[in-house]
Amino acid sequence: MYSYTVIQWLFFFYFYCFAGWCFESAYVSIKSRELTNRGFLRGPFLPIYGSGAIMMLVVSMPFQDNIVLTYIAGCIGATALEYVTGVAMEALFKVRYWDYSKNKFNFQGHICLGSSLAWGVLTIFMTELIHVPVEKLVLSIPAQILTVATYVLTVVIFADFALSFKAAMDLRNVLVKMEQAKAELVHIRKRLDVIIALADQDWEERKAAFAESRAEAREAQEEARNVRLEELKAGIESGLKQLKQLVQSKHSAYPDSVRDEVMDLKTKYAVNLELRKRLGGLKDFFQRGLIRSNPGMTSERFKEALEELKQRAGRRKGE
Repeated sequence: MYSYTVIQWLFFFYFYCFAGWCFESAYVSIKSRELTNRGFLRGPFLPIYGSGAIMMLVVSMPFQDNIVLTYIAGCIGATALEYVTGVAMEALFKVRYWDYSKNKFNFQGHICLGSSLAWGVLTIFMTELIHVPVEKLVLSIPAQILTVATYVLTVVIFADFALSFKAAMDLRNVLVKMEQAKAELVHIRKRLDVIIALADQDWEERKAAFAESRAEAREAQEEARNVRLEELKAGIESGLKQLKQLVQSKHSAYPDSVRDEVMDLKTKYAVNLELRKRLGGLKDFFQRGLIRSNPGMTSERFKEALEELKQRAGRRKGE
């Protein structure tokens, strides 16, 4: 059984956060052929590895003399940790920082069989090989030095976490606002389509149709997920051009209220397009770093907006 003080447990956590960052960053850097600072934090720490390591030590304690039960405990414990962490992060930040959707035998994309089996093997390596020399090293450090080092690391990592958490929440808000701007573009296109389609009908019939079309605004948010921004822009600009020609040829057929609405839609189109462009500018250092450090992050709801941010973050990195 492991018998450590709170300070020692904390130091083990930070040690494995750092070791995990070294491993992950080296692997991704070699794979992508460019230096990559992996993880949620900006500093050289990956909390998921630290949490996983501590979890492996804790769940394996009752089974230290039974390698099979140690393996099973590692599989179950690490899988549970990975699932809860994945669900919580997606709920908070609206993106997935890892996604097993393309792997066989996955559950909701947060966990998969292959990963779970690997966690069990890693638990055995952790308890039998890795932790033994690490334990000797940490226990050899004088208590006062270990305590000071742990306090310093706690302050640094918590400050880093606070800034990174804020950046992730701000990034979530950027994605939401970009999607809202896109939904407004969908609504603008629908309104233009209605005005064009009813060009030859009586004004009384048009008013009824306009009233009904307002319900379409509620559907715009959902439709925005399924249409590309470039298609929207092309449709709106084509509709505005067509309406301009119709108004010029049938000026008397369009009441002032309709012409005013067309001008209002044109203004809203320009405003929302500029808003989406500004939101995607990604001026915040921590937000750019978060995206670059997690190139595999995905979002079903904000897929296009996230891809746009990834491209801009990549371009800024090369500048």
